[in-house]
This record gives sequence, C-alpha cells and structure tokens, in this order.
Amino acid sequence: MKPLIIAIDGPVGSGKSTLARRVASLLGYVYVDSGAMYRAVALKALRLGLSLEAASELTALAGDTRIDLRARDGAQQVLLDGEDMTEAIRTPDVAQAASKVAVVPGLRRVLVAEQRRAGAQGGVVMEGRDIGSVVFPDADLKIFLTASPETRAERRWREHQQKGDAIDLARTLEEIHERDRRDSERSSSPLVRARDAVVVDSTAMEPEEVARLVVMLAQSHAAERTS
Repeated sequence: MKPLIIAIDGPVGSGKSTLARRVASLLGYVYVDSGAMYRAVALKALRLGLSLEAASELTALAGDTRIDLRARDGAQQVLLDGEDMTEAIRTPDVAQAASKVAVVPGLRRVLVAEQRRAGAQGGVVMEGRDIGSVVFPDADLKIFLTASPETRAERRWREHQQKGDAIDLARTLEEIHERDRRDSERSSSPLVRARDAVVVDSTAMEPEEVARLVVMLAQSHAAERTS
C-alpha cells in the first residue's frame, strides 16, 4: 500500500512545524517544511538587496535557487545553494520577508512544483499554508491546525526568547495579526481551510497530545484504505 500524504496547514505560530516533525517521527515518514523554502528564497533576496515587491525578479530568483531539505539528528537541515542556512532563515526579519515574497504568484508556482515532487511518492508529512488546498488537494489526510492569536504570539515570542532574540510580546502579537491578514488576503494560494480538513485547535493542548491525535487519525485512515 502506498504510504500516506499528510498535509498540515494553519496560521503562523499554530505549531505546524512541531506537529509535522513529531508525526513524521512517530510514523517513520519524511517531514517537509514548505515554509523553509519561502524563507530560504527570502533570505537570498535580502542578501542580494532585491526589492520584495519585484515580482519578476523574485520569480527568476526562485527558479535559479537550489533548496535542499535534509534530515539531520532528528531535525531538518536547510541548504540554500549548498550552504547550510538552517538557523539563518529563522530570524524575525527573514520571517517577515518570507511572508512578503510568498504572495508572488510566479514564485509560488516554482516552489509548489518543488513541493509536489518532494511528496509525490507518499510517506510524507508536509506543512505550510496551502498544502491541503493547493499543493496536495488530494492528500490522504488534511489537518488544519489553529490556536488563538494570543497563544500563537506567546509561542513565537518564547521561541525567540530561547534563542536570545530580544523581541517584544506585544509587537509579536501585532505581527501575528499582520501575517494572518497578509496570508488570508493574498491573491495566490491564500490561507484557507480545505473543506475536507480536520480542524485541530491546539490552544489548550500540549504538542504531544496533538501529535498523538493526528497519528491516530492517520492510522484510522490507513485502516479504512485496506478494509
């Protein structure tokens, strides 16, 4: 039986990456972080001094960029044109830039094609904002993970605190609202819940609880396919 394609979508700070990594580990699947691809292109654009409004230049840049996602010590390593940028793409500035380049239709087409190739054989857990609606509309299991804006802002703030980044919680909440607006209003692949996605609100749940729930759903789906 072909392994499942599991799509996890949701707004910024909902815990998609943590969930996807854990579910992939529990099922023995490959974890694919689509957001890392947009962050990598954004980082390259920033380093080259490209305008984040220059759609044609950004699309060309994506086409000329090689992004490799590899498993390393239970985590994901991101190589940008052969250089390890795993940590460099996780700064607040790159996150904001990524949300801006992600609205460029041509750039999205380039990266969506790469994401489809990465998951075509199944046995993957892929997370992002349009995986179940655009990248893999026929995914075997779709999860829409959400949480309150306040909870998401606090999670994002704590992540940066642990890294030693000096950022303000109130400002982080403002950025969460701005990212939500930008993601939901963009013309190309806006953040939406696929009609057949299972909604999971993680506001009051521990990460392991959420992961076990999704694994249970995956196992149930796989059992239905074989019955």
